[in-house]
Amino acid sequence: MASLTERPTRTKPRYHRNAYHFVFTALQHAQEKLQRTAAHVVEEEEAHISGPELCLGLRELSHDKFGLLAKTVLEQWGIRSTDDVGRIVFELIERGEMRKTDRDRLSDFADVFDFEHALVDDYRIDTSHAFRGSA
Repeated sequence: MASLTERPTRTKPRYHRNAYHFVFTALQHAQEKLQRTAAHVVEEEEAHISGPELCLGLRELSHDKFGLLAKTVLEQWGIRSTDDVGRIVFELIERGEMRKTDRDRLSDFADVFDFEHALVDDYRIDTSHAFRGSA
């Protein structure tokens, strides 16, 4: 999975355009977090991010960007499950905007996590900085 380009599509996209952009951004986020960017790897294959790794990167990025609104924002874009993330990835692959390995399957994205649990129930607000004294 590699680069996103600005090319018109031949068919009507299934998801909101922000969904495609966010999934690509989540891919970059996962590569950076797992140190699989061009700066860290020698061969392109080493930069590969699996379906579950991408989904976990998307969850973390969603928390960072949208906080408790993450699930609501993603649902507005049509992303209601990790299965949707997989469908977006495979649309991007089909359009030539991402690449895959022979091992990558749409099923890799099936039920990686439950959106309600991962984006709402598991969300924690970091208050560690709020209660530090200035003494």
